Amino acid sequence: MVALTGHYGAMTSEAVEESATLAATPTGTNHVISEELQECLERWCTYLTHERGRSDNTVRAYRADVTSLLNWAAQAGARNPRDISLTMLRSWLADQSTRGLTRSSMGRRAAAARSFTAWLRQRGLVAVDPGRRLASPKSEQHLPTVITREEAAELLDESRHAAEDGDPLALRDHALLELLYGGALRVSEIVGLNVSDIDNSRRTLMVVGKGNQQRVVPFGVPAQEALTQWMAQGRPHVQTPSSGTAVFLGARGGRINARTVRDVVYRAARLLPSAPEIGPHSLRHSAATHVLEGGADLRAVQEFLGHASLGTTQIYTHVSVERLREAFTQAHPRA
Repeated sequence: MVALTGHYGAMTSEAVEESATLAATPTGTNHVISEELQECLERWCTYLTHERGRSDNTVRAYRADVTSLLNWAAQAGARNPRDISLTMLRSWLADQSTRGLTRSSMGRRAAAARSFTAWLRQRGLVAVDPGRRLASPKSEQHLPTVITREEAAELLDESRHAAEDGDPLALRDHALLELLYGGALRVSEIVGLNVSDIDNSRRTLMVVGKGNQQRVVPFGVPAQEALTQWMAQGRPHVQTPSSGTAVFLGARGGRINARTVRDVVYRAARLLPSAPEIGPHSLRHSAATHVLEGGADLRAVQEFLGHASLGTTQIYTHVSVERLREAFTQAHPRA
């Protein structure tokens, strides 16, 4: 099975734009990709969408990356899949590195190329997979930005106070923030949330995460109260015939979009002068860190976050250690 693995499997809009910008050939001139290779590209993209269940953003980004590869291959004289060699792949990646790309961007391009060539082999279009031995540069390990428990409580208290006058959008924003932090949700998960996904009696949500994987997410009493207020007192004033079953709505009544969710978090965070600049994913990082610091098992945190690999979850142990080190440095007389 061909897989797009690790953190290269889901693309942000920024990654899509970056890939599209760099999809031209290294020399800045587009070379004619043969009909055979173009057909392979289209079939592979269809495979990613329908068989692998990749998001539109991911498919667009990988299409742009492999288009760049095929332009390079065309420049080198490749006319069919069998002309693509490991040497060609390595020279393409080497050229990409001269453009000042980060190691994570380089790793994503290598992952796209490996997925494409593995698909060619799987379909019998090449005898040997040339990308199997294509290495990726090791990604930089950046610890996620997190806020303290006290800062999270202050942010949510401010949000609750703002919603006390009953303004529908303020009620929505408070419920959004409570669920983003309380359920450690991804932006896409909260955007895609439907009314039928809420189980108030059990205080759980059914969300769809990466790779269309469903999971049940618990949430606490404060989030339940905020969500109940939004559904009863806020949503009816915003909903329109276009609202459908979406839990969270935009100002015009349609399903809320990711940009609006990010704006809600940015606005709330600006009210906390002591807190670092954060976005929705920082609330998810913070929730995971706080749960782990509270004594939760790493496996439980993995399930909570919907991580396919425990290795992805382990970064939060590093966050906790780093916070401990900072506290030690600041407080211990012998530090």
